[in-house]
Amino acid sequence: MKNYLQDLFSKQQYNKNNFFLIAGPCVVESEELVMEVADKVSGICKNLGIPYIFKASYRKANRTSASSFTGLGDESGLALIKKVGHTYNLPTTSDIHAHDEAAEAAKYVDILQIPAFLCRQTDLLVAAAETGKIVNVKKGQFLSGPSMKFAVEKIKNAGNDKVGLIERGNTFGYQDLVVDYRNITWMKEIGTPVIMDCTHSLQQPNQTSGVTGGNPQLIETIAKAAIATGADGLFIETHPNPAVAKSDGANMLKLDLLEPLLEKLVRLRQAVI
Repeated sequence: MKNYLQDLFSKQQYNKNNFFLIAGPCVVESEELVMEVADKVSGICKNLGIPYIFKASYRKANRTSASSFTGLGDESGLALIKKVGHTYNLPTTSDIHAHDEAAEAAKYVDILQIPAFLCRQTDLLVAAAETGKIVNVKKGQFLSGPSMKFAVEKIKNAGNDKVGLIERGNTFGYQDLVVDYRNITWMKEIGTPVIMDCTHSLQQPNQTSGVTGGNPQLIETIAKAAIATGADGLFIETHPNPAVAKSDGANMLKLDLLEPLLEKLVRLRQAVI
């Protein structure tokens, strides 16, 4: 594990041979939601010895429909994410979509996440890097794993070596994604931790309803294959009731299914390391 990740998890007790987990609801819908998810997931991870980062978007800038929920407001969303971190002693992460958001978001979270569609935006990558925070970059659905070295170089050239890469699948036709697990090995060769996004990689975009679809029943398959191929971490969005979630409900794992899944993945990790 990279030194900056060891520092990030210094307040947690965990098995150093485990993968780390980034998990939470897609977006901050309410204080009750983020606290419920953080409480449940942090307890599970503590019991299983998994280092845990709480994730939620404070604003969803990239929605299919103009009528879709985008958030409670930037300040309110960020403040609730920070409150989760303080309440449960957890590192936190959220995504940013423009270079002028980086400095403000960095006041509230430990990791800045760059969305897949924006992974080549130089000014965004540089602004995130210049905050000094860890920067996790999602691989574009249109890019190969090896090509992500250029995003990493932009961040490191801005003076920040704390960077991770997230695999989230590649576009396959107009309404599907596929995961090429060679990308995990190839991106690890760049010298960064590699995280598998087990929920967004199962999206089914471009639906005529204006709401992205998904295949959450395959989250376990994606996660198992990622562990088997050497992923350092897993990214799983989860919600107590995905059917009523205000964003990405079709992709998220139901919260009460998370613990049995993680139990299986911990056993698998022990078998492959």
